Amino acid sequence: MLRLSELKLSLEHTEDDLDHAVRGALAQIGVKGDGLVQFTVFRRAHDARKRSDIKLTYIIDIEVKDEPAAIRRMAGKPNWSVTPDMAYRFVARAPQGGNTPRPVVIGMGPCGLLAGLLLAQMGFRPIILERGKEVRERTRDTFGLWRKSVLNPESNVQFGEGGAGTFSDGKLYSQIKDPKHYGRKVLDEFVRAGAPEDILYKARPHIGTFRLVSMVEKMRAEIRELGGEVRFETRVDDLDIEHGKLRGLKLSTGEYLAAEHVILAVGHSARDTFEVLHERGVFMEAKPFSLGFRIEHPQGLINRSRFGKFAGNKLLGAADYKVVHHCSNGRSVYSFCMCPGGTVVAAASEPGRVVTNGMSQYKRAERNANAGIVVGITPQDYPGGPLAGIEFQRKWEERAFELGGRNYNAPGQLVGDFIARRASTSLGSVEPSYKPGVTPTDLGTALPDYVIEAIREALPELDKKIAGFAMHDAVLTGVETRTSSPLRIERKADYQSVNVEGLYPAGEGAGYAGGIYSAAIDGIEVAEAVALAIVNGR
Repeated sequence: MLRLSELKLSLEHTEDDLDHAVRGALAQIGVKGDGLVQFTVFRRAHDARKRSDIKLTYIIDIEVKDEPAAIRRMAGKPNWSVTPDMAYRFVARAPQGGNTPRPVVIGMGPCGLLAGLLLAQMGFRPIILERGKEVRERTRDTFGLWRKSVLNPESNVQFGEGGAGTFSDGKLYSQIKDPKHYGRKVLDEFVRAGAPEDILYKARPHIGTFRLVSMVEKMRAEIRELGGEVRFETRVDDLDIEHGKLRGLKLSTGEYLAAEHVILAVGHSARDTFEVLHERGVFMEAKPFSLGFRIEHPQGLINRSRFGKFAGNKLLGAADYKVVHHCSNGRSVYSFCMCPGGTVVAAASEPGRVVTNGMSQYKRAERNANAGIVVGITPQDYPGGPLAGIEFQRKWEERAFELGGRNYNAPGQLVGDFIARRASTSLGSVEPSYKPGVTPTDLGTALPDYVIEAIREALPELDKKIAGFAMHDAVLTGVETRTSSPLRIERKADYQSVNVEGLYPAGEGAGYAGGIYSAAIDGIEVAEAVALAIVNGR
């Protein structure tokens, strides 16, 4: 097939307009009307750089009758190429006979879920261990924190079937390189599990929490139908490592599980697991992450700032943004995990600590926009070894718990008060969405001084990019600490740990992904490595 890129049309265009534009482009490479067989939309985005003239931008895959001739004529012409082959092909199949070692997957977030699904589809009958509960029970426990201030340390936003991504915007895009088109496999599996088909062609697709719940259940059912096993409320408490080779796992149920091929997909908040790994000598090192707050504005303000007169257009939906400011103290402040029409959520996983995150439903119809406004930090900011970043996060989460009133309320402050260095005693026109609640206070001591000063400097500068960003009544809510894993578990080219044979660190917790999409892709890559190791007797 042929691929036509950068086809731009107005927001008001019709299907006939699109058909006419495709046929006009084909005519430029000598393909007449009867030479067109069919075309499909591969990607649709919008170009809002000119708010007065926003365009929809298409990538179109086209089937023509005489493809070789068309390819010759399009040589050297801009925006034309041959459609790449994105069909997924399994790298291995489990040998017949049933004596193949069963791989184990620890964690059932997007990385572990896709790894387990792929291994099951290849016939390897994986065993998946998830410390939390199945997704619907987990949702009830999570609402227990949001509605009643009751935290279950083993079943919350971070732990349970679906992982932390279940309570997020459900974003399905990333800036990672994907030369083998594994991302298409991820999207295809999500659509098979019930995701809307528009995720296949929207440039910045998302699903939303409630749809993710039913999708996760369907994928779990498929794993079991294919011979896989899923065990909930089963935490890995220790690893049996002998002479640099993994032999088995000691589980919270008291069971010892022999295992030679284990995918470690525990997510960025499995702090106790990281501590066990460190005690057992698994090589890891500290890595950069970010700290900051959540910021909330009226969604209408963001829509008007980004889309001008086109604000409210159904094809554009709720506007998002991505901003950055490089500060005079050498730090960078940037937006993280922006959730249009969403809510700020309580994301703590340990008692006596407050953590915030953001999420949206599929329609993105809530009154506020929210995003993390965070500052990059490095291991030089928290010296002390691979686990020092965890203790650094805990320190500020405990401080947020204290400032919020020690009841899982989050500390909050009006942006105008934060910039003016005065405590907030009440809230204004922007009603914060965080539950259990927000306690007005002074966030000036909620994070390190260099983070506070960087954000104070950045907010008025970001207002120059998005009008109203520094509005007085916008709300800052603290704290955002779980932007990514504070450590990386080093692995070799074959995806195994550099010093423990049979252990395959994967996903966001191990430091190799950031979000649902990239974590799922990493899960596929690691599952393939495990499958090849098994069939080759390694």
